[in-house]
Amino acid sequence: MATKLLLTFATYRLITTVGLTLDRPDLLQVGPDLRVSAHPSDLAVASLDFGGLSRAEPLAVFHPASAEDVARLLRAAYESTHYFPVSARGHGHSINGQAQVAGGVVVEMGVAGGRRSPAPRVSVEGRYVDVWGGELWIDVLESTLEYGLAPKSWTDYLYLTVGGTLSNGGISGQAFNHGPQISNVYELDVVTGKGEMLTCSEEENPQLFHAVLGGLGQFGIITRARIALEPAPQRVRWMRVLYSDFSAFTQDQEYLISLHGEAQKFDYVEGFVIADGGLINNWRSSFFSPTNPVKISSLGATSGILYCLEVTKNYHELTAMSIDQEVEALMQKLNFTPASVFTSDLPYEDFLDRVHKAELKLRSKGLWEVPHPWLNLFVPRSRIDDFDRGVFKGILGNKTSGPILIYPMNKNKWDERSSAVTPNEEVFYLVGLLRSALDSGDERQTLEYLSNQNRQILEFCDEARIDVKQYLPHYTTQRDWIDHFGHKWDWFQQMKAEFDPKHILAVGQRVFPPTFTSFQTVSR
Repeated sequence: MATKLLLTFATYRLITTVGLTLDRPDLLQVGPDLRVSAHPSDLAVASLDFGGLSRAEPLAVFHPASAEDVARLLRAAYESTHYFPVSARGHGHSINGQAQVAGGVVVEMGVAGGRRSPAPRVSVEGRYVDVWGGELWIDVLESTLEYGLAPKSWTDYLYLTVGGTLSNGGISGQAFNHGPQISNVYELDVVTGKGEMLTCSEEENPQLFHAVLGGLGQFGIITRARIALEPAPQRVRWMRVLYSDFSAFTQDQEYLISLHGEAQKFDYVEGFVIADGGLINNWRSSFFSPTNPVKISSLGATSGILYCLEVTKNYHELTAMSIDQEVEALMQKLNFTPASVFTSDLPYEDFLDRVHKAELKLRSKGLWEVPHPWLNLFVPRSRIDDFDRGVFKGILGNKTSGPILIYPMNKNKWDERSSAVTPNEEVFYLVGLLRSALDSGDERQTLEYLSNQNRQILEFCDEARIDVKQYLPHYTTQRDWIDHFGHKWDWFQQMKAEFDPKHILAVGQRVFPPTFTSFQTVSR
């Protein structure tokens, strides 16, 4: 009875707020046994995201317990004589309101609301795990480690959902070798914008399979993913070395990623820019000992900028005797600043979960739930020196307000059949400006200042004709989206027409305009 009242209230809000004479069954036909909430606390959570840059309140929040629940909602939306959009929400870690949906229904795929999702199912023989689309990667890791296995490719932050990262790409320092997370998926269950429940893979419904991977939620909601696994190491040797010369830094990074597929290689290659003019000390660089602070000026950085190469070597306790020799053989070929080697040794799970530990520290200081005007770009290898001069040594000055990641990836590890877009060069760099807007009294840390800097960076790339591609893209016009997708745009449109012809899904991405009047009747 309580559920039916919530459904009635949600329907009432759709009628009164949108101003439509909405047929009462439009939401009620989803089923009286399902949980649709219009409680202010649920709506408030679904109205915001990690970016904190926008707010859009839905009319209801839907808590599914199965793929069939999701399908019933989307069938109701598709068959409705009036338009109401639907958006899947995982951990709410989007930056620019991509999972928000004003005047529609948010599907809460994560753990909010006490929903019990299907437990991960590990196949030791097949070396894969089947997981619910709203499962957090940290839970996937813990489930697979029980069998001595783990996914091959990761994101830096594990408190993201499987469906969320697979809808974008999913990248970290393993991508040079294994590719992004979307290159390590065997099979998906997807509920399309027409409410169809489809299993897809390389062999079955391949068009949908490739479209959904990196597809920004435009074609369906991922309810199950079959993720490739490998034997999990026990420990990680984690090293950071510093450079004052950008060319030496990038040459070493590119050399290390060229070793993909070889036995003697690092297992993880990333890097970041240090441009704060003083101590190497923020949540990304807390690796360095505060009892022995490192000054940028002491390392010969005449530009006021240092570059940090970050690498790891995985190993088992039985092979610990050889790890020093393997690491030394790789390190001696690099041209980092002498006496700038920082080393740590820790369990594999602790390394993968390293950002969460930093999150807890920031939360304790009230510095986590602040606006995050992040900007992530894929920069072609041929223009990374120009980007360094124009952005790192130019626009940014010596104040970063958060980590700036930079590391290369191999294009041949990305499946061109997916919806993901990368520069048209064999090697390209991720540059991630992961900055936080703080009320510190420093103008350079304000949201307005950082947002203006982001615009300056994009304008610089445009004027310098650096063909960057946004990762976790955000555009406000379809012309920008057409430019972003390039030669994939026509195919992307065709997939939209096939699997979400009413433009019901993921309208917060602003890829396709909503259709309020185009589909008043539905053939049954």
